[in-house]
Amino acid sequence: MSDDEREEKELDLSSSEVVTKYKSAAEIVNKALQLVVKECKPKAKIVDICEKGDAFIREQTGNMYKNSKKKIERGVAFPTCLSVNNTVCHFSPLASDTSELEEGDMVKIDMGCHIDGFIAVVAHTHVVQSGPITGKQADVVAAANTAAEVALRLVRPGKKNKDVSDAIQKVAAAYDCKIVEGVLSHQLKQFVIDGNKVILSISNPDTRVDDAEFEENEVYAVDIVASTGEGKPKLLDEKQTTIYKRAVDKNYHLKMKASRFIFSEINQRFPILPFTARALEEKRARLGLVECVNHDLLQPYPVLYEKPGDYVAHIKFTVLLMPNGSDRITSHPLQELQPTKTIDDPEIKAWLALGTKTKKKGGGKKKKGKKGDKAEGGAEGEAMDASTNGGAS
Repeated sequence: MSDDEREEKELDLSSSEVVTKYKSAAEIVNKALQLVVKECKPKAKIVDICEKGDAFIREQTGNMYKNSKKKIERGVAFPTCLSVNNTVCHFSPLASDTSELEEGDMVKIDMGCHIDGFIAVVAHTHVVQSGPITGKQADVVAAANTAAEVALRLVRPGKKNKDVSDAIQKVAAAYDCKIVEGVLSHQLKQFVIDGNKVILSISNPDTRVDDAEFEENEVYAVDIVASTGEGKPKLLDEKQTTIYKRAVDKNYHLKMKASRFIFSEINQRFPILPFTARALEEKRARLGLVECVNHDLLQPYPVLYEKPGDYVAHIKFTVLLMPNGSDRITSHPLQELQPTKTIDDPEIKAWLALGTKTKKKGGGKKKKGKKGDKAEGGAEGEAMDASTNGGAS
């Protein structure tokens, strides 16, 4: 075995140290999500909540591996985003933005944490209200959540990415919703948030991905976005983009001084993983980022929209394909759902009835009951309710 192969071998889930780092990152991001959900109240400023989420992740990861001989990178793997109602994704505004949450807003929270480049991401949908979620809002959350539960059971060794795409579309249709186009679920590797193996949310002629089979010891970020609208999101204003990632394979000699200054700061502070322009000095950043993006040095994460009046729900989780089955390590319990639709389709019911463990029961013993584990159980239980008898209530 060559050194490269040995290195590759040690950095997947066959190494218990790697599993521990993924689970520690997951525990932090689950707690950060809990904190952000609590902050989602009427009149709360969106940028303040985003900042609190990121600050919590930085603080918690900063307390880990302090005495390690080797410098271990750790912190935010994806900046906290709060995308409201028909906003689909990536809304993480600059400090000067005054947007506030309102009663009844449907908020999609998206965030990520890493320890030594081992990434745990999560997205969750929360409605700013007390009491159960009803009507179309409940339908779209149930669609995204049930699709996520089905995906959890189909992202397993031996299955193919296409199996998952077809299944999640079928689930969304059962709730009279659409899976949003252009959303990719990626394999995660050390310091790689968008690995080459992907699951396409919707197969269409414009977007083709290579067929891939899931394998043991891989990690995936399973990303499900459902909409009561057409599921064809639009970019309305490029100026709203605040999240970028360094395109490591691209180089260009920037002309403007502001661009060179910003790009040098990005290379030092955010060389690989996505970051928010909030972390840079605002005036200078606005000037410099444009040239960087125009020459493909940065990959933008644009803010996308469905039509006004549409509701969009987002559920994303990180799953470890362990030898004893799939281990979902990020999640948060949903509010009570009262969807108008029930799942009657026998194929969907059969998918939901599948276990997530592959060997004998009890093979996947969980370490001490962490909060993340409890949340997982909650989310899973609710998915079954939402899909089977939610409409009866």
